[in-house]
Amino acid sequence: MKRYLLPAVLSLFFYAFLGELVLSRAQGQAKASSLKSAKPRTIVTTDGEVDDVDTFIRMLLYANEFDIVGLIYSSSQWHYKGDGKGTKFTSEMPSTAKRYGERTDLRWPGTTWMQLYIDKYAQVYPNLIKHAKGYPTPDHLKSLIRIGNIDFEGDMNRDTEGSDFIKKILLDNDPSPVYVQIWGGTNTLARALKSIEDQYKNTPNWKTIYKKVAAKTIIYAVLDQDATYQKYVAPNWPDIRVLYNSDQFWSFAYLWPRVVPAELQTYLEGKWFAKNIKFDHGPLLSSYYLWGDGQKLPGDPEHTHGDMAEAKKYDRSQYDFISEGDSPAYFYLIDVGLRSKEDVSYGGWGGRMVQSRTNPHRWEDGKTVTDYDPYTKKQDAAYPQTRWINVLQNDFAARADWCVKDYKNANHAPVVKLNHALDLTVKPGQTIQLSGSASDPDGNAVTYKWWQYEEAGTYQGKIDLKDADKAKASFTIPKDAPVGKTIHIVLEVTDGGSPQLTRYQRVIANVAE
Repeated sequence: MKRYLLPAVLSLFFYAFLGELVLSRAQGQAKASSLKSAKPRTIVTTDGEVDDVDTFIRMLLYANEFDIVGLIYSSSQWHYKGDGKGTKFTSEMPSTAKRYGERTDLRWPGTTWMQLYIDKYAQVYPNLIKHAKGYPTPDHLKSLIRIGNIDFEGDMNRDTEGSDFIKKILLDNDPSPVYVQIWGGTNTLARALKSIEDQYKNTPNWKTIYKKVAAKTIIYAVLDQDATYQKYVAPNWPDIRVLYNSDQFWSFAYLWPRVVPAELQTYLEGKWFAKNIKFDHGPLLSSYYLWGDGQKLPGDPEHTHGDMAEAKKYDRSQYDFISEGDSPAYFYLIDVGLRSKEDVSYGGWGGRMVQSRTNPHRWEDGKTVTDYDPYTKKQDAAYPQTRWINVLQNDFAARADWCVKDYKNANHAPVVKLNHALDLTVKPGQTIQLSGSASDPDGNAVTYKWWQYEEAGTYQGKIDLKDADKAKASFTIPKDAPVGKTIHIVLEVTDGGSPQLTRYQRVIANVAE
């Protein structure tokens, strides 16, 4: 998600909603057993926007939760390097063309900033590994960095070390999914795919190669930030699966003051960030960008958030959250028990999306994909993401503590289990007994909460959960529940540590005859 001043936001909203990107249910699902057998592989492509930097800093604290296999510098409609020859360029994206006109380069932050923050990660790495296994070494992360197609917005005319690196991963013999996070433009990924097509299309192997690459590639994109998906990827690789986030990310992006209910905004305000993240949590988090913090992002004259006078123009207080608009792309990969990687329509930390009516390989959010917001008492297009803000921020605060505290003095998430199957076959009128259990690695007390995720299920009605605050609960399948419909029940367990941490298990009741 890219930074633009508020006057440009509405035009970008309008343009973003024109995209038709979604993910196929049939090809997007994976067996739960295979999901648990290995960490999901992921490639990050980024243009270095200030919210990309903050997204990157937080992601490093979760780098043990997934297998990062590529870190690629790319361009976008908001950031490009230029070719160094004085070539002038006008954006293909209407809002950006109107705003910037003809340029030789645009707000380019360079190709060393990821290395800089990995160096800061290196300073807290010895403490992070006291708290969890699987953190990659700083040297390993640095070995994954490549420069992709950065000269101009939508640049995909030639192979680069970044596109070649992506190509190699997509062609390798590991059949596990590769989640390509698009934090900027899609162009470097598009170039990798074009290179694969150029090499194999007129050979006997093309059909096999196409199926292999399409089967393992999953794109998580936050808006369209160049035209390469629509112009090249969609028509030439229609079977590649896509998760497209155009609405829900705003609760973690620049417009959060307009999107997040007031009751949850305390988790995004300066007092919270000053206490839990910015100060006394080591060199990595001291570099995290916040409103009025006095920091300046190199290469981007429009990054003025650090100036308190600028903050006041937008009614922001010192150390208020700026944006991490791309964080939902890796929130989606963190296994907290919500099962959303099985099917993104289930909803989870990375949002909730539904299958396109026109393309079974694409899933999207948008104005019609809403959850009920109990604060506003309305259906809301951002709430599938907003609903997790308190638990996500508490989790962030705990990881921040991991940077400086020993295991005994930090908090760690509870482990939640079901004492029965994840999927139940049920009949109308049947009473269902639910049973869960939880242990806490720190010995903290835990609280239980069973709740119905109404929008995730296909049964259009509410159920009455008995003993919803206990380890064992029950409910009766409504007599009007049609055969084939599903009811989603989430067991949410929160520990009594500080900050409080939450994990889940999801039960899906399938109504049968």
